[in-house]
Amino acid sequence: QVQVVESGGGLVQAGGSLRLSCAASGRTFSGYAMGWFRQAPGKERELVAAITWSGPITYYSDSVKGRFTISRDNAKNTVYLQMDSLKPEDSAVYYCAAKLSMSGRRYYTEPYDYNYWGQGTQVIVSS
Repeated sequence: QVQVVESGGGLVQAGGSLRLSCAASGRTFSGYAMGWFRQAPGKERELVAAITWSGPITYYSDSVKGRFTISRDNAKNTVYLQMDSLKPEDSAVYYCAAKLSMSGRRYYTEPYDYNYWGQGTQVIVSS
């Protein structure tokens, strides 16, 4: 089992940047594929970015491609989400999720794929 805790959310103006961090503890972090999701009020939880535990290989939703960057540091048991050129529509609660994966080169895109979730960190982008 692994526990994940997000940090780094806050209030930022449109066009600004934030970096979210997700610290994992418990079992070997390097065996887990990771994902960042977000959920705005009244909307479904959606994938923002995902990363394999080997390679790594990354995936981005179309809405954030070119603006967000997911990365991981297995030595620090941490995954990051660098968010640049933020827009008001990026406002949401951002969740980190972990999926134990036999394949080091597979990422996962659906919420139900993931075994472990953090409690979320709020991001508000003002216009």
